[in-house]
Formats: sequence, structure tokens, C-alpha cells
Amino acid sequence: MNMAIVFAAITVLATTFGGFIALKSSDRFHLILGLSAGLLLGLVGFDLLPEVFRLNKSLWLGVPAVSVAILIGFLSLHIIEGAFGSHEPAESDYGHDHEHHNIAGAVGAVAMGGHVFLDGVGLGVAFHVSNALGFAVFLAVLVHAFSDGLNTVSLMVKSGHWTSRSYALLGVDAVARIGGATFGTYLALSQSLMSIYLALFSGFVIYLATSHILPEAHSRHSSRWTFGATVLGVAMMWVIVAALG
Repeated sequence: MNMAIVFAAITVLATTFGGFIALKSSDRFHLILGLSAGLLLGLVGFDLLPEVFRLNKSLWLGVPAVSVAILIGFLSLHIIEGAFGSHEPAESDYGHDHEHHNIAGAVGAVAMGGHVFLDGVGLGVAFHVSNALGFAVFLAVLVHAFSDGLNTVSLMVKSGHWTSRSYALLGVDAVARIGGATFGTYLALSQSLMSIYLALFSGFVIYLATSHILPEAHSRHSSRWTFGATVLGVAMMWVIVAALG
């Protein structure tokens, strides 16, 4: 079986484990989230961005094409999640006006499944470039999968919507990520198009780390330990990327 598909299947376990941690722990996973955000930011800064700028040096209207793709990736996910409300912090204040039930509904499931599918595609495309880049992207997807499981379960428990449909939502996560990896594996792209997709993926990752994971980590426990966990995550990814290189 293709490596990208195997690694995508492993991330399903990370999602399940994240959900288990959310059910069993009270308020200690903010440090894990801080570490997760640091790992994602380190992956983008030390591996993905240098790779996409190396692969594609073309310009769009006078600026690097991959720079435009990075911003499109960030803004598109920001707009989609803003429209569907599919990723509000689990520590948010739940009032009657927020209509948090949409996370368990069809729209929330589709929105969540969409960006998880793009995770999988990024994994498949990265292995087209090199095994080293594929493994590095796998680490990012693994971290995101864990965070998704943790936050999705935590959100639904706190909003009072943990039902059998909640398991279905986690199932959407698993199927979408494996499906995305399968699609990305057999997607025939030129080197320049692969770099554009990986640049889009970088924008997704930056958005998830800065607009989703870090706000959750700091929502009730903003402390030097949370900041330290984020810095540690960046440092760990520095070491990992250097070792892979």
C-alpha cells in the first residue's frame, strides 16, 4: 500500500486519541495544544516554505506565485470556517445566541471534512516531491488530527451535543483524510503545480495554528508554560527537519 495512505490511516488513530484525551482530562491539554501549534509553525517555516520557494520561482503579477497561494490558502480556510462556524474554541462561552449545535450538523461535518480532505491531499502530494517532505507533512497532519479529535470532542461535550452523531463526525474526519491522501497520491501534477498546492497547504496550516489551535491553548490558561510549549514545539520541529535533511 502507498506510504501516504498508510500514514493517513495512522492519523485516524491520532484523532481518536485526541478525542479520548478530551474526554478524560479536564484542563491540562492547553500545553499539548501549545506544543502542537509550535510543531505546525515549525514545519511550515523550516520545511514547507523553503521547499515551495525552491520548486517554483514563477511570478504572478510581479510577486512570487507561491506567496499568493499561501495567502489564498489562509484566507480561503478563514472564510469557509467563518461562514460555517465549524471550528470555534472548545473553551468558548456557550450562550444561547451562538447556535453551537451546528458542529454536529451536516454543514459542520461537511466543512470539517473539507479541510481534513485537503490535509490528506497535502500528504499525498508531499510524497510526490520526496519521502523526507512527505514524512515532515505527515507529522503536521498527525498533530492536526490529534488537535481535531481533542477539540471536536471537547466542543461537543461542553455544548451538550455529545450523541451518536458525534461519533459519525469523527468518522467523517477519518474517511476524509484517508480519501484525500488517496486522491493526492494518484494526482498527476507538474512540479510547479505541486509547489502551488503545497503553498496552499502551508496557508491552511498557518491558519489552523494561529487562528484555531493557539487561541484554544490560551483561552483560559495563557501562561508562560503555554508560550514555552509553543516555543518547544518549534524547536522540536527544527531538530526533526534538520535530521531529515
